[in-house]
Amino acid sequence: MLLAPEGLILRLISTPMSLYQQRGVSAQKEEVHAATSALDAGLFPQAFCKVYPDYLGGDEDWVSVMHADGAGTKSIIAYLYWKETGDTSVWRGIAQDAIVMNLDDLLCVGIYDNLVFNSTIDRNKHLIPGEVLSELINGSQALFDMLSAQGIGIKYLGGETADVGDVVRTIAVNGTLTARWPRKNIISNEDIKAGDVIVGLAGFGKAHYETAYNSGIASNGLTSARHDILHKHYAEQYPESFDPNTPYKVVYTGKYRLTDSVSIHWNNQQFDTNIGQLILSPTRTFGPVVKQILETMPEAVHGMVHCSGGGQTKCLKYIPKGLAVIKDNLFDTPPIFRMIQASSGADYREMYQVFNMGCRLELFADERHAHALIAIAAAYGIEAQVTGRVVASEKKYLQIQTPEGSLEY
Repeated sequence: MLLAPEGLILRLISTPMSLYQQRGVSAQKEEVHAATSALDAGLFPQAFCKVYPDYLGGDEDWVSVMHADGAGTKSIIAYLYWKETGDTSVWRGIAQDAIVMNLDDLLCVGIYDNLVFNSTIDRNKHLIPGEVLSELINGSQALFDMLSAQGIGIKYLGGETADVGDVVRTIAVNGTLTARWPRKNIISNEDIKAGDVIVGLAGFGKAHYETAYNSGIASNGLTSARHDILHKHYAEQYPESFDPNTPYKVVYTGKYRLTDSVSIHWNNQQFDTNIGQLILSPTRTFGPVVKQILETMPEAVHGMVHCSGGGQTKCLKYIPKGLAVIKDNLFDTPPIFRMIQASSGADYREMYQVFNMGCRLELFADERHAHALIAIAAAYGIEAQVTGRVVASEKKYLQIQTPEGSLEY
């Protein structure tokens, strides 16, 4: 048996993926996919969300979509920040996370209006008082009001709020979006073809409809980010914020406190913030951008992928057979991801599998439309660029060019 140098062994056993597993989560959700593999894939198996016949209206020209998602473990960071600072407004960001993680998935199948939302909030009442629920509910409505002003209609139909302290250690914030949509307007990803380019939309920066700098972290990989960046102080002071079955050596292994100051430079501007606000940046919705694109140049978009769970490797699940993807012009890595990588010792392979790395929405389009798509995003203050391309290939694969060389998945 060959023995690697000690330093290399440490490098291998401390990668984010093995840490992710030790912390009780999976970036690729292999067990979830295995459990659901026998379910009906819907009308368009390649589509980003499952699309079914119009069961409610019975019209063959329409389809039904119901989608569920949530803020994930980001709510734990909000809990810690609230406990340390008394700032209840952070919970409004969590409400936005739960909504946008649904909405931006639906954008990928072409749905952006006439939606209904139901929330599901499970809390430990001993730790989460009514004022937090008020911020979550009122924050949800505030986001719907902002989206309505942008022409995106979502009706808030209430939902379920349960006191289940025996099940939930702090709080879980989730929701469901439901829509009927013309079948002919669904984006199924089946039109993605060799020669298409990928127009990537940045999740970081400050869009015109945002009030502060957005780190771009969204709501995926927060278990890794939280434990890799934050100080062991949080394990000692707030044991309710992590699973007691998690090995203590991988709990809150970073050097930062949530209130540590940080300055971010972007687009010739300086934003003074702190670590907590950076990690808690509410997930940006691309709804206004996608709405304008689909209403003014719907023929341009062959497919869309939301780089959520699985990060930059997400597209592998949604491109048709006979194709491969090459990403050789991604955005420069935003500060939040550089901080996570420096704190965790992660290599780029794991970083691109766990995090979006700054590019959160991918539009697959004919190259001749790229400039117009980028211009529409820019009009909203969102960076966009051609981040890659689609090529013909018998083997489905993804190649990513990183600062340390090329990776293949």
